[in-house]
Amino acid sequence: MLTIIICGLVTLLSRILPFILLKNVNLPQPLVEYLSFVPVLIMSALWISNLFVQHLGHFPSVNWTNLLASLPTIIAAILSKNLLVIVLVGIISLALIQVIL
Repeated sequence: MLTIIICGLVTLLSRILPFILLKNVNLPQPLVEYLSFVPVLIMSALWISNLFVQHLGHFPSVNWTNLLASLPTIIAAILSKNLLVIVLVGIISLALIQVIL
C-alpha cells in the first residue's frame, strides 16, 4: 500500500512540479517555440506506433483498422484544429469501423 502511495506521489509531483517552478519564470522565446512542438511530436509518435503491428523477425504489418480510422480524423484535424473534435472523430470513426468489420 505504501508503494502505491509513493508511486502516486512521485507521479503527481513530476507532473505538477514543473508548472509550480516555472509559474513566475519568463522563458526565452526560442525555448518556448521549441517546446511548442512537443505535443505534436508526442501525438505523432503515438499515432505512428499504433499504425503498425510488430512481428519479431519480420517487417511490421499495417493495422488497417487504425489506418482507416485515421483518415476522417486527419480531415477533422485539418478542418477544425480543435482537439476535442479531433478526439471525438477519432473515437467515433474507430468504433464504427470496428462494428462494420
